[in-house]
Amino acid sequence: MEAIQLITRNDGVGILRFDTPDSPVNILSSRFFADFARHLDQVERDPDIRACVLSSAKPDSFIAGADLDELLAMTLPTQAAAFSREGHALLDRMAASSKPFVAAIHGPALGGGLEVALACHYRLASDDARTVLALPEVMLGLLPAGGGTQRLIPLVGIERGLPMLLTGQRIRAAKALKMGLVDAVTSPYGIEETACKAALMLAAGKLSPKRRAPGMKERLLRGPLRGMVLNKARKDVLAKTRGLYPAPLAILDCVGAGLANSKRGYELEELGFGALVVSPEAKNLIGLFQATTAKKKLPGHLAPHAVHRLGVLGAGLMGEGIAAVSMADVPVVLKDVSDETLSRAARNLHGQLAKRVKSGSLTPTARDTNWHHLRFTTDATDLQGCDLVIEAVFEDLELKRSVLAETEAVIAPDAVYATNTSALPVAGIAAHAKHPERVLGMHYFSPVPKMPLLEIVVTPETADWAIATAMAAGKAQGKTVIVVKDGPGFYTTRILAPFLNEAAILLSQGVSVEAIDRALSDFGFPVGPFALIDEVGLDVAAHVSRELGRAFAHRGLEASDAVLRLSEAGFKGRKNGKGFYRYDQPKKTVNPDIYPYFRKTPGAASPGRISHQDIVDRLVLLMVNEAVYCLQEGILSDARDGDLGAVLGLGFPPIHGGPFRYLDSMGPDRLVSQLAALAMAHGPRYQPAPLLVEMAHP
Repeated sequence: MEAIQLITRNDGVGILRFDTPDSPVNILSSRFFADFARHLDQVERDPDIRACVLSSAKPDSFIAGADLDELLAMTLPTQAAAFSREGHALLDRMAASSKPFVAAIHGPALGGGLEVALACHYRLASDDARTVLALPEVMLGLLPAGGGTQRLIPLVGIERGLPMLLTGQRIRAAKALKMGLVDAVTSPYGIEETACKAALMLAAGKLSPKRRAPGMKERLLRGPLRGMVLNKARKDVLAKTRGLYPAPLAILDCVGAGLANSKRGYELEELGFGALVVSPEAKNLIGLFQATTAKKKLPGHLAPHAVHRLGVLGAGLMGEGIAAVSMADVPVVLKDVSDETLSRAARNLHGQLAKRVKSGSLTPTARDTNWHHLRFTTDATDLQGCDLVIEAVFEDLELKRSVLAETEAVIAPDAVYATNTSALPVAGIAAHAKHPERVLGMHYFSPVPKMPLLEIVVTPETADWAIATAMAAGKAQGKTVIVVKDGPGFYTTRILAPFLNEAAILLSQGVSVEAIDRALSDFGFPVGPFALIDEVGLDVAAHVSRELGRAFAHRGLEASDAVLRLSEAGFKGRKNGKGFYRYDQPKKTVNPDIYPYFRKTPGAASPGRISHQDIVDRLVLLMVNEAVYCLQEGILSDARDGDLGAVLGLGFPPIHGGPFRYLDSMGPDRLVSQLAALAMAHGPRYQPAPLLVEMAHP
């Protein structure tokens, strides 16, 4: 089967219809290039073809980008550079053709898909919500390799183009038309026919794309002020990435060269792509992307029950967030004991819908549908008819048991009951349940609408149909779902707790808050451990550290009492403006009041002797070791889930791929050696996991 079909119409239009075999979406590959080159020859040679339309045989997708498996298989920069060069040659042929080419874009046009469209003479996009245009290569550690760094800026301007290149920003059809990225917007129905009419009009000289001439500001930005603009962008990139991500810097090099000399820009694009494809950063980011994509499918052996009505217990920030990501899909009953809390949640949810309408990501009709899906109540009987109930009340075992008992009295026996807990064992919550087979954990991360991970926690009694129902619900909410076994802290909280606890120990040894947070940020975490504790809340952190400290005290992982004492003294973090940092000033600063709670450990090393790398090793290697323990004990079913959970739920640096990819990059021998040395210096909490020792010495 061919990746492209050529249909020749009687009116003189040739249609190149993309249809990648055995794939739900169209992807660019060496095979695609070969088919494309052959069909371009036919289009150029056939005198009866006056114009050409590029369209997709896939129902809801134009082109989704390059074949990542082919890129991952490349081991030499020259291989990837040749791939880019071949793409350039093909798209340049199309762009230089005397016959007009029109792109009929319905569904995502991503990466190389948008670059194919950019090389066309006219772009037509459907006004469907599924139609988005983007160059997301930077998110995979790559740069656009089909001329994207060269064609985009002249078309839309440097102010609009740079955010697309540097952040992977997605553009919907209406905005794409306004910024000049597409030439027209039409209904998705009959878009190919509309594109054919436009192609014939272009060929007859009756239609010409309206390209906006750059204004004075844009001419200055591309000309005399170009260096200043690119230098400012480079400084912003370095500030955000700390120089850990090479792709955005390579993109800026390509843009700068292209604006000065187009030929050199294309050469740099090829060379930069070649270097990036074989880099460890890209390999890790692509691996995470593929793992996330694989998680979108429900395992074939699982049969979920349909969820026609969802209940959420607790209208605090977590419950409100769960309702926010659910109301587009199903009616939601949001229950709380307080009318005041329900009113606040209602105001917030209504405000969020209004903001989405204003941004263009939601239509007024969809807003009204979402809002009418919500029901706010203090009456438990309103939960009748719910197929899934998610409890999100305070982390107290007896409270959660009582809420479960109250709910079981009104819901059907085959309704799934999920508890959102970050540390309490699910089996303990379900100890007195009437139907323990339908009880599981659905651990969301705050803020729920933004955090992509959902950790489903199952006990030995949890039924497969209940697991499948929770997984399907999580996927409908847009979450990447991992399933882990029950136990203290499950997976994510269990590996995070010793990481945060070690930060507190370092603080007690005289290392400053700034030094610790800076070291972990420089390693690639979005925030340092103390900034994270402030976001989570010191009360929550204290509760979790107490619970897990008890569970793993036999391994030397006792909780630092300083965080507990801070919490008892009223330090709650950002929620009350009083934590490791102060939030009552324009600029966040370290709170000096926390230091008296961290008495210096007798005999501790001088802070001047604890290096930046020492700080990173003491926290990160502890987390990696705990991840291996989770795999060894069956909390995790595979290492890939461990990497996804740490990256998407805890902010483990994506460029390192997750704890297990980081382990692979270090090598088990080296990791065991470093952990053994740390155990000698700091105690048994660093003792290497037996599975890790086995990996090092099979």
